This record gives sequence, C-alpha cells and structure tokens, in this order.
Amino acid sequence: MSETPLLGELRRLIALDGPISVERYMALCLGHPIHGYYRNRDPLGAAGDFTTAPEVSQIFGELLGLWTAEVWHGLGRPGAFHLVELGPGRGTLMADALRALRAAAPDCLAAADLHLVETSPVLRAAQARALPGSAPTWHESIDTLPAGPMIALANEFFDALPVRQYQRTERGWCERRIGLGPDDALAFGLSPDPTPEIAADGAPGAVLTLPAVALDLARHLAGRLAREGGALLAIDYGDLYGGTADTLQAVVRHRFADPLAAPGEADLTAQVDFAALARAAAGEGAVVHGPATQADFLLALGLAQRAERLAARANPEQAAAVRAGADRLTDRATRGMGHLFKVMGLAGPNQPALPGF
Repeated sequence: MSETPLLGELRRLIALDGPISVERYMALCLGHPIHGYYRNRDPLGAAGDFTTAPEVSQIFGELLGLWTAEVWHGLGRPGAFHLVELGPGRGTLMADALRALRAAAPDCLAAADLHLVETSPVLRAAQARALPGSAPTWHESIDTLPAGPMIALANEFFDALPVRQYQRTERGWCERRIGLGPDDALAFGLSPDPTPEIAADGAPGAVLTLPAVALDLARHLAGRLAREGGALLAIDYGDLYGGTADTLQAVVRHRFADPLAAPGEADLTAQVDFAALARAAAGEGAVVHGPATQADFLLALGLAQRAERLAARANPEQAAAVRAGADRLTDRATRGMGHLFKVMGLAGPNQPALPGF
C-alpha cells in the first residue's frame, strides 16, 4: 500500500468514526478538496492513467456535435438552448463537437449557450485552452445549471460517481465497508447487521453495487427534461441489464490496480448499471432511448463513412491512424470499446426519436 497524502487522513477518520462505506471512500479518493484524484492532475492520455474516446479519434466528438444539431432540430430549433457537458475532461470532445457545428450547423451553434460541469481546477484550465472564444460557464454540480431547454453530453461521467456495495451473507445483504487491517492497511469488511431494504437475489458472497448518487442525478436530469425539454446522451462502460458482480476497479498508468492500494492516486470507477438508470429516468417522465452498444450507436451516426472521407484526404500514415481510431471505437471484442461501452439517451416527452438508436 502506497503512503499517499490521503491515506493518513483516512486512517484518522476510520480510527475516530469506524469503517466507512465504499461510497464515502470513493467520494474522498476522487473529490477530496486537497488530495482528491481529480482535484490536482490531468489523468488523461498516454502520460496519464486512462484514455477516453475523444482522445482516440476526433470523429467521436464530431459525431456528437452533429447529434446535437439533429436533436436541436427535433426540438423545433429554439433560438436559445443550453449545451452542457458533464465531466468534460480536457475539453477535447466539446472542441470537436463545436467544430462540427461550426461547419455543418452554424445556426445551432449560434443558439447554444455552453455550460461545463467540472470540479477539477486542472481540467478546467485544460478546457479553457481547448475552447478559446467559446465562453463556457463552469459549474461544480448540475444544481446551478440554468433553466431552459438543454442538450447534455456525458461521456465517462456516471462511472466515476461513488457507489454503495453490499455482499450477500447468511444474515442477508451486509454493506461492504472499508476499515483498518494489519499494519493499519486499508481492508474491506462488512457491516455486522444486514440492510433489510436490500431484497435482491444472490448467492452467498455475491456483491451488489447500488449507484445511489448516479440514480439521484438521473432522476434530477430526467425530471428537468420532462418539464423543460431537451436530451441527455450518456456514454459509459457498463451493463445493459444489471446484476450482482463486484465492478469496483482502480486504474493506474493504464493498468488495473488494487482499489485500496493508493487512495487519491488512482482512478476509481464502477460499471454503470444502465437498466437502473433507465428505470430511474423513466420514473421521472423522461423517454429512454437504448441502451445500445457504442459500436452500434456510432455506426448508426455514420462513423464509417466519416472515417473514410477523412482518410481519403489524408496521407497514408494519417489515413491509417484515422482508420485505426475508428476501429478502436467500434471494436466488438469482449474487451473492445465498441462492446464494453454503452449509450443511452434521455429525452423529454413528445419529442422525435433521438438519432442513433
């Protein structure tokens, strides 16, 4: 276990209050105001810990920009709407999306008011560099987004929201907690009493992940879309149907790691339960589209044709890179991005079907 700056604080917290939930552990590791993973670093790209789709190919963001224009047309071409990105990374996706809008749908771009939900000072600075002249408004949370029609993009956002975990025992579902083991190392344990509200099926030892934060956020956004109109596009790695599996993971330098080994220094995520998100959103009056695999969604938007057009105008080396990026985004292998990542759309009632589904 690495002696990270956050580890000492976690030890003191656990010694004072007892073991903490996985949800609180994730929240502190990712969002601690001083030592949180996302507060003081750029985690993206070859020099970071992981690579997202916008970093793989410019086509990803361009297609989402054109998707935005189609949704805007379906809304009746409002003279003003909020273009929102949740967790914008370095701003790469939005820069590519705005470039596509500038070329293909300048009237949509003129109507867009850009809002970025981002807590990291480091990434906000990167976004400002990537989006010169776009005048975004930054938000710490969705709570301060202004009222009105909204088209929101959320790529690899929900997977980083803290989750609760429960393990099936002979006593029932007991919450998984993190305490101190030998040599004051962090260790997983279970609450002594079961949680009676958990009534899922599962064999002894099964782990149930409850994305309470993500579900609350989905309900909030879905209710807003139902009242004010608009759409949300969520793209993330996850499961179409839910289930019982321990999907909590840590990534350091593009390799999987022990989630407890380096608190505050590793990316922590859990697979998104799209079925649960869909139920939560539908319960607030939003219309759910999908989920679909990322491969099916991007190909339906015309990724293959766009890649060939770009490749045809490029030199052989650049053309090979364009095709390689497109292939990686739509790779249907078991561990390929096209299979692992799913896409779900939410829309207000009485709107046309969202493109790509």
